[in-house]
Amino acid sequence: MDIKILDAIAVTPAEKSQVTIVGELPWELAEKQRAAAVAHLGKGIKLDGFRPGNIPEAALVKQIGEGALLQEMAFRTIIKAYEEILKAKGIDALGGPALTLTKLAVGNPVGFSIVQSVVPTFELPDYKGIAAGINKTKETVEVSDEDVQKQIDDILHRKTAWEKMQKLQAAEQEGNTDEAKAIADAEPVKIELTEETVKELGAPGQFSSVEEFKAKIREHLEIEKKNEVASKHKAAITDAIVEATTLELPDILIDTEIKQMFAQMEDDLTRANLKMDDYLSHVKKTRDDMRAEWLPMAQKRAKLQLILEAIAKKDDIKPTPEALEVEVQGLLARFKDADETRVRAYVTSFLTNDAVMNMLEKA
Repeated sequence: MDIKILDAIAVTPAEKSQVTIVGELPWELAEKQRAAAVAHLGKGIKLDGFRPGNIPEAALVKQIGEGALLQEMAFRTIIKAYEEILKAKGIDALGGPALTLTKLAVGNPVGFSIVQSVVPTFELPDYKGIAAGINKTKETVEVSDEDVQKQIDDILHRKTAWEKMQKLQAAEQEGNTDEAKAIADAEPVKIELTEETVKELGAPGQFSSVEEFKAKIREHLEIEKKNEVASKHKAAITDAIVEATTLELPDILIDTEIKQMFAQMEDDLTRANLKMDDYLSHVKKTRDDMRAEWLPMAQKRAKLQLILEAIAKKDDIKPTPEALEVEVQGLLARFKDADETRVRAYVTSFLTNDAVMNMLEKA
């Protein structure tokens, strides 16, 4: 495209991380889109005396209308030139343009105004310093004897309740109401932790002694505690960095996060054989209610993702090709119909985020 045409296109900042793009494109560019516009608008049109696909252009245009044809030509002209406009103006676009035609007449330049969401520009805080300060206060993973005993007591309590329920059901099935009432009213029998008891817990042959059982309980609690501490620590780092960062979020990013939250919820409900509408009816909420509840979290997630991407770019953090390929091929093997381009973008994003978090946890 002629540099003079691009220079005449004006870009001005707008609120919520948007820009307004205003300009004109030569009529000659629109004229080149006429045939494609006629073909597109003429799809499905049937006229007596003509075979489908063999209707003369003049007859199609009469059926379509000159105004509709001009609009289609104009939109096609702008969309065709849009990538070049974005590149020339250095616009990092998010989502599609909201396009308005401002001038449209045969033989005259095509005038347009576009509102476009853009990737926000912002300053990163001292993210390494923030992370280093939080890393000094990281909680240690400790499992006490009391923690182990509490877990054992819970397991034995559940075993007692299950055995009582089994006896009660058996009595009821036999029609023995007196025995069923006696079982229901009886105080729970306290189970002692013995070798015989632990052999009944878990898979056959899994535990042969009380000490082995306690050791396995401690091991499981340590894993749970380690994961809990790691999750809380990561959240503390990201929360502090998000709080220290000032940026204006475009609505499109917030909407995307909320759509993902709805999709995740619908997936969870489907696995539980429930429908979203039934669930919302049960909790007496609407989709708008859910959206309002989720809005703060969606804003936080969108903001964090922008921050992680900015840190990765600044510190040149990226996954290794080998790690990327392993994850991509693994997902493609599980989901045969998945689009490889989308899978690759998704994997690149989460591996990059993991790498950034690993760096921050070592700061």
